[in-house]
Amino acid sequence: MIVSQDKIEKDWAARGYSCGLWVDPPGQLWEDYVHDTDELLMVMEGKLRLEISGVNHEALPGKEFFIPARAKHTVENTGGTTAKWLYGYKKK
Repeated sequence: MIVSQDKIEKDWAARGYSCGLWVDPPGQLWEDYVHDTDELLMVMEGKLRLEISGVNHEALPGKEFFIPARAKHTVENTGGTTAKWLYGYKKK
C-alpha cells in the first residue's frame, strides 16, 4: 500500500493534529513513552510493533493508530528494512 504523506497531513490537520515523519533503522526501539496529549501514528514504509497500554499491535503501511493521552506506548521497528512512519499530536 502506498501512503501519501501530503494526504495524511491534510486529513490530520483537519482533525486538529500535527504531522511529522520519523525514520528508524531495523531494530530501533522507543520504549515506554508517555505524552500529555492524544497522538496518531501511521506507518508509511516498513513494519512496526506498537504497544499501547500493554496491548501489542502490528503496524503496517496505511493503518492508523490512536494513542490516548497519558497511555504508555512503545514503538519498535521489527522489519528488516528502514521504517518510515508519521506521528501527530493533538493541537491544544
